[in-house]
Amino acid sequence: MRFRLLFPVLCAGLLFGLPAAAVDLEKGKEINGTCAACHGDQGAGGKKGEYPRIAGQRAGYLASQLKSFRARTRINIPMYPYTQERELSDEDIRDISAYLSGIELSTKMPTFAGHEDALTRLQMVDKVMIVPRVEGNIEHGEKIYQKQCAACHGKAGKGRGMFPMLVGQYSNYLKRQIDLYLKGDRPHDEEGTGGLLTQLKADDIQDVLAYLTSIQETGE
Repeated sequence: MRFRLLFPVLCAGLLFGLPAAAVDLEKGKEINGTCAACHGDQGAGGKKGEYPRIAGQRAGYLASQLKSFRARTRINIPMYPYTQERELSDEDIRDISAYLSGIELSTKMPTFAGHEDALTRLQMVDKVMIVPRVEGNIEHGEKIYQKQCAACHGKAGKGRGMFPMLVGQYSNYLKRQIDLYLKGDRPHDEEGTGGLLTQLKADDIQDVLAYLTSIQETGE
């Protein structure tokens, strides 16, 4: 079973260009108590992608999105009260982003020793994150992804810099965000509305999603 905080304080400080002491992971854990209402204690999201996975997401991306929610430049009604009423400061955002980015969710089902009670087994399984496979042409999806998406999101889909991790995210959530980009309801990073996504057909997008679910580290 792998579930641990892998984000050393030193790395957190380097990532944000600030002294290590500037990131308070305990404070981030405390703030996560609020996030857990929708995203779960381990940040795995839920309800088949209604709430996205935020565990293991890139800290820079999480921070930028929380600031966008707070400034209402990215409109998301459920997020509004959490960023506005709590009045998340830049420090709070830095702490919760660092905390969440350091959570690793296992992609392998646990091995039970045989003495666990039902609740313990349920909790062990709850710390596993495996996105269901989706149908599509995986080979075609890989070609499109590596050509159009890898430069920003990384060859393995784990994100780069300020660009988010895609692999291990709910496919339904990714598809919903793509639809928002294409409708112009959400800007696609610095490219403005749509960006490269406007060049892809529906089947291309489906194939990319199929490819992303095929490269999870499931140990198969």
